[in-house]
Amino acid sequence: MQLRNQHGLSAWQLLAAGLALSNSGLAIPVEDSPRQYLLAGLDLPPKFSKKPKSPYNPDHRDPYDHAVDAIGEKLDPLPYRNGLGASVLGPWNRERSRQSPDLVRPPSTDHGNLNNMRWSFADSHVRIEEGGWTRQTTVRELGTSVELAAVNMRLDKGVIRELHWHKEAEWAYVLDGQVRVTAIDYEGGNFMDDLKKGDLWYFPSGVPHSLQGLGENGTEFLLIFDDGNFSEESTFILSDWLAHTPKSVIAKNFNLAPEVFAHLPEKEKYIFQGSQPGSIDEEKPTGKGVKKSKYNFVHRMLDQEPHLTSGGEVRITDSKNFHVSKTVAAAHVIIQPGALREMHWHPNADEWNFFLRGRARVTIFASEGSARTFDYVPGDVGIVPRNMGHFVENIGEEPIEMLEVFRADEFRDFSLFQWLGETPKKMVVDHLFKDDPENGEIFWNKVKSAEKDEVTLPDSDSESTESGEREL
Repeated sequence: MQLRNQHGLSAWQLLAAGLALSNSGLAIPVEDSPRQYLLAGLDLPPKFSKKPKSPYNPDHRDPYDHAVDAIGEKLDPLPYRNGLGASVLGPWNRERSRQSPDLVRPPSTDHGNLNNMRWSFADSHVRIEEGGWTRQTTVRELGTSVELAAVNMRLDKGVIRELHWHKEAEWAYVLDGQVRVTAIDYEGGNFMDDLKKGDLWYFPSGVPHSLQGLGENGTEFLLIFDDGNFSEESTFILSDWLAHTPKSVIAKNFNLAPEVFAHLPEKEKYIFQGSQPGSIDEEKPTGKGVKKSKYNFVHRMLDQEPHLTSGGEVRITDSKNFHVSKTVAAAHVIIQPGALREMHWHPNADEWNFFLRGRARVTIFASEGSARTFDYVPGDVGIVPRNMGHFVENIGEEPIEMLEVFRADEFRDFSLFQWLGETPKKMVVDHLFKDDPENGEIFWNKVKSAEKDEVTLPDSDSESTESGEREL
């Protein structure tokens, strides 16, 4: 149905006449704008509604394999690359493809059969309990996670992860909320502390401990265990042990009548609603044999002064500043939009990554001409085996916040930039620019400072060159 005025002319005819008169030079005020078309009830012409052409089409060319933020740009990745590929005719999971655009269209530099290095906690089975839940990522979920395993756990207000211990050491990062930890050390010393977001705890193998949610919303945390084969189901739990011990033995052990233990739990409690605790001073044990631990099992990671870089910041926590943590080292890294966790490798352990926010692209170089690119979103786990070269690129519009975790006593990495800057100039130029001395000189002038910049932000000149060379 067309709108018409009192003379029977349609809105389109009126607008067209107005535009024609305007173009003829007559002084008739006609606004050729989106507003004018919309007021006339007309569709916008292409010049007002033109959208950037998707890079996922047969005509797209990008010889430099730039990153594409498919989520942020609301794109549907398709397997087209520099004139190769074809559309998809069969079933297609659009949300998955948006999360992993570099699996749908790998960079032209990818090659070989590198194993999968990505897992999302969203794909892990959730065990639901009274006032909490837990889910894990181990070598069973992610086959390349051989050195470390992880558990993501939530405890509501007052909810307890019951008294227990593990064969493996336990390292933890508080994702949100507040939590109370209790433990005794190898010498029988008592330990209690309250932790907040960004704090850590570490309990060596066999150290018994408990966890309880505090505050109005309790807590959520990430647990790391120093063996990829760990299972949360294999924990040594107080109630489970007593349920499988004759009550006559329990009575002898505690020097009490068996009737005292008539109503012990018949199976493990695991996660359950507890009483709201008082302050540490109110709750700490005061018996004759109680003594305070001389060890500090917690660390305030986010309270550390960060190491600032051109493109972000880094905090490193290992046995140098968290002395009890002998088997797990970690870095908390912020990567600003457009920045890059520089090309590097780790010589002493596999890197286990957890992405807290932002969107990242990571290419892993495995030698023998093999390389594979993965994309990560919040809640994802990434693996980079030791000594494999890699980078972490921020492809989104918000900062990346991530944890790099290692089964090691110290954090160690080698910077490609620093290595080349500390290598003789002729050696570097002969390797990379033997037939291109002019660009070899440009490159050497850049790296010769050998200044390590763990999270590097390209200068505006290099960014403008990149954007100008990208063809849609």
